[in-house]
Amino acid sequence: MSFIHVEKGSDFPIQNLPYGIFSTEDEPRHRIGVAIGDQILDLSVIKQLFTGPYMSGKQDVFNQPTLNSFMALGHNAWKEVRQVLQKLLAASEPLLRDNRELRSRAFVPQAKARLHLPANIGDYTDFYSSKDHATNVGIMFRGKDNALMPNWLHLPVGYHGRASSVVVSETPIRRPKGQTRPNDDKPPIFEPCKLLDMELEMAFFVGPGNCLGDPIPIQKADEHIFGMVLMNDWSARDIQKWEYIPLGPFLSKNFATTISPWVVPMEALMPFVLPNPVQDPVPLPYLRDESNYTFNIDLSVSIQGEGMKEPVHICRSNFKYMYWTMKQQLAHHTITGCNVRPGDLLASGTISGPDPGSFGSLLELSWRGSKSIDLGNGQKRTFLQDGDTVIITGYCQGEGYRIGFGQCSGTIQPAK
Repeated sequence: MSFIHVEKGSDFPIQNLPYGIFSTEDEPRHRIGVAIGDQILDLSVIKQLFTGPYMSGKQDVFNQPTLNSFMALGHNAWKEVRQVLQKLLAASEPLLRDNRELRSRAFVPQAKARLHLPANIGDYTDFYSSKDHATNVGIMFRGKDNALMPNWLHLPVGYHGRASSVVVSETPIRRPKGQTRPNDDKPPIFEPCKLLDMELEMAFFVGPGNCLGDPIPIQKADEHIFGMVLMNDWSARDIQKWEYIPLGPFLSKNFATTISPWVVPMEALMPFVLPNPVQDPVPLPYLRDESNYTFNIDLSVSIQGEGMKEPVHICRSNFKYMYWTMKQQLAHHTITGCNVRPGDLLASGTISGPDPGSFGSLLELSWRGSKSIDLGNGQKRTFLQDGDTVIITGYCQGEGYRIGFGQCSGTIQPAK
């Protein structure tokens, strides 16, 4: 228990303590905070309290406007900071609890804070690691007999995304324009995207990187994974259909990717680890790992259109449906000697489960636009309309507490 009041069902109990970047109206400086209940603990105010062997002389990382420097310190420093935070916030610890002056400077109500991107994202990679999603898309475009491409069961398929257009939750999303070819017997046209989609994803931030030429072995990959966020990788399906051959998505993905502002540390998620999926065929040795690194994270997607009083759930899924683990993704990404850096963002790809209610994209939920999704009161969707707000939430349910991620949301604005 914490001396800070935490409402039942809150995403941010003392067992969580996610990191984020925030500012306030009276102090616009971007700074590092930790969410606890409905409060934010400003680490720049209490940095002098981190005096352990891995943080001594390095407290200045909490004066930085992003998490990159802290991420770079590595897993021993992360564990040490988390232990200190849980002690400082405990109901039995008087240091912060009884120091009224320090508490008044150190805590900020979340309602009075503005949240920002957690890190300076140098590179962003999107994987394609849900077998159910890959199978669904393959059936739509190639048929059941050729649903998965020959390489899919042998390696985590991925592509390099656009880091500059990764935005924090609540940032408006402008409907993109691009080339489409609605009629196969006519030339392409330039127009606003008509088949705008969302994608339910999660992503992780890289901590310490590796030197160019030195792969990260899978047995050590978890030491390079700082924490996780929710993600919506918006997709322009009609632009994608015309452009993706032969090199894959480009403009259809580069206009916006939304992430939640709070980064949940992997230590908070370890109580919810599950056995890894059985992989058949057995992957090559550099992708084999005996340790479990699959997580039981309940995920939900809702849409609230203009004129709707409240959001309507369209998808309930779980991160446990991933076929390739985060450790496998990172090991595969670096096996060529590719260097990753603190703050790099690696995403799961669309997360779909085995039943239609757990499909993680409108492409699947509407089955390529062939059926409507009923939002009630006469509101139906196959793809997103202007004014729609898409809300992604996720949490791990413990005994008497919840490890949540907050919200990942964005509202569609008309094309310019």
